[in-house]
Amino acid sequence: MGQDAAVPKIDTSRPSVARAYDYLLGGKDNFAVDRAMAEQILKLYPQTAQMCRDNRGFIVRAVAWAARQGIAQFLDLGSGLPTTPSVHEAVREVNPDARVCYVDNDPVAVLHIRALIVKGEGSGMAAAGQDLSDAPAVLADPDVASVISLGDPVCMVLASVLHFWEAARAREIVGSYLSRMAPGSAVVISCLRNDDPVLFGRSAESYTAAGVYNYTREEMESLFSSLELVPPGLALAHAWRGGMATVPHKPTGTGYMLGGVGLKR
Repeated sequence: MGQDAAVPKIDTSRPSVARAYDYLLGGKDNFAVDRAMAEQILKLYPQTAQMCRDNRGFIVRAVAWAARQGIAQFLDLGSGLPTTPSVHEAVREVNPDARVCYVDNDPVAVLHIRALIVKGEGSGMAAAGQDLSDAPAVLADPDVASVISLGDPVCMVLASVLHFWEAARAREIVGSYLSRMAPGSAVVISCLRNDDPVLFGRSAESYTAAGVYNYTREEMESLFSSLELVPPGLALAHAWRGGMATVPHKPTGTGYMLGGVGLKR
């Protein structure tokens, strides 16, 4: 579904969240405007690229953990461009029949996912061009509905995307999906944090692809308020391992990623 739609017009004059993230991960599916913005951020905080890699590692471990709990369908919201390992690669190592739908509002990301993943992986894979903040529209999208059944548990992935909204709005977004999901579903969330407000402010000014918010730890924990947090709870992304009782809580710099997994009981 949606595979034969007209190719959308791609604006290469403005940076994209998905394409800049691709560049920071070492990818090649980006434009000069994306690279210029990313380089500005790297000049201000060189550890940004490592933060992106930490985030990627966390997501791969978290979705694999969810697959081992028996969850067989995964909704990656704001997925960005294909990277390795991707969500479907991680979960299909556990369950070869796992179903995965990638959702992004960047047309470059959706086109690449459809060409490189959906066609190559066969059944149980889909990509949808939607804004993740509109849960009813996302879940009603024919591509999403083709692989995701809301009557069964779903693992929803919100990897480094919620901090593009104020915390109150982010909670609403999470809640809108959760209200439509079956018990036993899981939510994987990661967000950036910088303990230096001045440095964060300068970085936010340079990040022209979207507004970005520096959540407190309490605000991040509030995203899981209706969920059962999987041990070790909200933790440094690079240290998170599902089921561990404790992890190191002291970051190596002022900027870092926090991640957690919550279960809907």
